[in-house]
Amino acid sequence: MPPLARAYIKTGMLFFAASFVLGSLLLLNAAVTLPPLVGALQPTYFHLLMVGWVTQLIFGVVFWMFPRLSREQPRGSERLGWLTYYSLNAGLLLRLIAEPWNTVAPNPIIAWLLPLSALLQLIAAWVFVANTWGRVKGK
Repeated sequence: MPPLARAYIKTGMLFFAASFVLGSLLLLNAAVTLPPLVGALQPTYFHLLMVGWVTQLIFGVVFWMFPRLSREQPRGSERLGWLTYYSLNAGLLLRLIAEPWNTVAPNPIIAWLLPLSALLQLIAAWVFVANTWGRVKGK
């Protein structure tokens, strides 16, 4: 398995475990009153699960298993692959910090981190598509 695929899958598993911890806190918050920050973590939970786990697992398996692009670059550009990985994770981590923080204590500076995190994730999505597109072909 290529190092980039391993990085995606292992990082995804970490986010998967973190999403279960966070999901448990959210369930506990429904039963007992926890600090307001816990309630503000609901969108964070969904992002951890869907972007952190599902998207990373898909990206890692696609990079690893999709048909070869060429003999010289069987998986496309490794540089673009790593750019996707770092951009996706930087955007996700930024969102995991900024969204609950801005919900509990609104701040215009923190609020600007949310569009930045979305932009990083959008860059990751487009670079992933650009790097993978040529590998999706008929027989």
